[in-house]
Amino acid sequence: MSVSSEAIPVETLRWRGARLELIDQRALPARLEYVSCTSATEVADAIRSMVVRGAPAIGCAAAFGIALEARRQQDRPSREFETAMEAAFKTLAASRPTAVNLFWALERMRVVLAANHDPKSAAAKLAGAALALFVADVEANRAMGRAGAALVPDGARVLTHCNTGALATAGHGTALGVIRSARDQGKRVSVIASETRPYLQGARLTAWEMIQEKIPVTLITDNAAGHLVSLGKVDVVLVGADRIAANGDVANKIGTYTLAVLARRHRIPFYVAAPLSSIDISVRDGSAIPIEERGASEVTGYAGVYWAPEGVAVANPAFDITPAALVSALLTEKGVVKQPNTAKIRRLFKR
Repeated sequence: MSVSSEAIPVETLRWRGARLELIDQRALPARLEYVSCTSATEVADAIRSMVVRGAPAIGCAAAFGIALEARRQQDRPSREFETAMEAAFKTLAASRPTAVNLFWALERMRVVLAANHDPKSAAAKLAGAALALFVADVEANRAMGRAGAALVPDGARVLTHCNTGALATAGHGTALGVIRSARDQGKRVSVIASETRPYLQGARLTAWEMIQEKIPVTLITDNAAGHLVSLGKVDVVLVGADRIAANGDVANKIGTYTLAVLARRHRIPFYVAAPLSSIDISVRDGSAIPIEERGASEVTGYAGVYWAPEGVAVANPAFDITPAALVSALLTEKGVVKQPNTAKIRRLFKR
């Protein structure tokens, strides 16, 4: 079974039953091409190497990775099948440490597996469960977009960071999904996209998506944000999240905390758009969220071109933590949570 492209202009993930096709986001915007995965190991490699990135998309990819592995192993005896599936879960769980959607999706696939002991039956059920998670993510993003669009004024100039669009999700997007929804409501909205060093997700991916959508976009260097905000050229800062702690602290792409402080200094709203699957209520606050440290080569150069001297020490944290006190509102599929805190976030899960 495949997913129709009619409702999803950018097909980040394409499920083909025997394989999962992923847009190779390392190649954008120069080339639009797909990587094909047929096992959990191949999906884990795609997540680790950033063929696919963005917390919701990683979660969906991991779910499909489990489904692929179940299909590969379904002719084995039950005990061997269970051993192979446990290895698949461990391989996928180790692919990225910060994006909680990965672990959220794997846990849901574990529940399905536990209820189906026959390998062939389990494989079919796991494929259905992965597809259901995919569809649910698109629906959540559209609901989030509708809720968040109300906070985007007509004519707003929105500063965003990293990539939070269809490429980061099953479709529509989180922060960029809110912008799309505001546009679809007839609002005039424009985007200021930070390039997002060191991997340039803003320059390569957000700018590309906005051009595809014909939403006005201006690309800036990361260190130009303060200048533009100080001149009154930014009305809203709108970002996504890789993990949100129970108290509302937000782990997101490195540089997000800087923008939150900047927004507070200049009294402009700082919004975080994320599905409930990005909220980890088992983590009390942001200090307990693991911060991935990526390779030095992402900082010392790009695409085989090096500008730093050989042997220089490099710090390359992929994420930072924005305290909840700096977040004007969380935008979720269950509505808007202003000035988030533990009590307000817990209420989201009771609705």
